[in-house]
Amino acid sequence: MSYATAALATYANILGTLDTLVTKAEGHEKGEALLQAQLAEDMFPLHTQIRFTIDQVMTALNRLGNAGHAADDSDIASLKEARERIARAQALVAGTDPAGWPASGDTVEFTLPNGMSFAMQAHEYCRDWATPQVYFHLMAAYSILRAEGLAIGKADYVGYMMKYLKQPTAAA
Repeated sequence: MSYATAALATYANILGTLDTLVTKAEGHEKGEALLQAQLAEDMFPLHTQIRFTIDQVMTALNRLGNAGHAADDSDIASLKEARERIARAQALVAGTDPAGWPASGDTVEFTLPNGMSFAMQAHEYCRDWATPQVYFHLMAAYSILRAEGLAIGKADYVGYMMKYLKQPTAAA
């Protein structure tokens, strides 16, 4: 399996998890107020963590697939809007052809807004930068929702694993 195929499958799983979490949040008594919740004063609130999770996937698609997807830097104003943005990102991931990504050893260079610049191979970019960034913001969103009392657990975080679940066998 190519790094691109693996990355796209991972991003699809992550966006599915994010959608599950936001769907559960829609039924929580705090409702839309959850979007303003944050873990610590110096951390971004839930609406930004959701946006950053999506944005990191889009950035990877742009840097590796030259997809040209425009960033949506606007705040997420509702849980419904969050789900709509997630759905758009899921469709873009599903429609991405891994064959259009650079070879594993090709160089990917980028500069962060603070001026730090990086150069690494494409597979290293996926493994060491893009995927950890996506998981960081997903975990921040999960943690905020858990701290706010949403009844979620590990099964919600890795719900995509259910497709691999084997049926129990009868005891001998």
